[in-house]
Amino acid sequence: MIEDVKPVTKVAVIRCDIVSEACPGVGCFMAFNKRNMHFKEYDDKAEMVAFFTCGGCSGRRVYRLIKSLKKRGVDVIHLSSCMQMDNYPRCPHIEEIKKTITDAGIKIVEGTHH
Repeated sequence: MIEDVKPVTKVAVIRCDIVSEACPGVGCFMAFNKRNMHFKEYDDKAEMVAFFTCGGCSGRRVYRLIKSLKKRGVDVIHLSSCMQMDNYPRCPHIEEIKKTITDAGIKIVEGTHH
């Protein structure tokens, strides 16, 4: 009997460069590993293949890294919770970052562990 084999979902997370100075990313990884919060839709085969910062305002690193991730088959990019929460400075460039990702044809999920 031949089983349907679902392809592995390749996930990446972009996080705030400023917040990365105080946050090691534990919350994002815990949520992914437990498949909860914004990662609850992924099966056990999903892989976290990249975890990177935007490069600082104005998100200067995103364009270059998105091109690289696209070549490596990334399926979805999560915008980390820290980029969107009110208890951190809200990302003033989030719309441009989202446009860069969608223009590359990659799905976006807004949020990680909050």
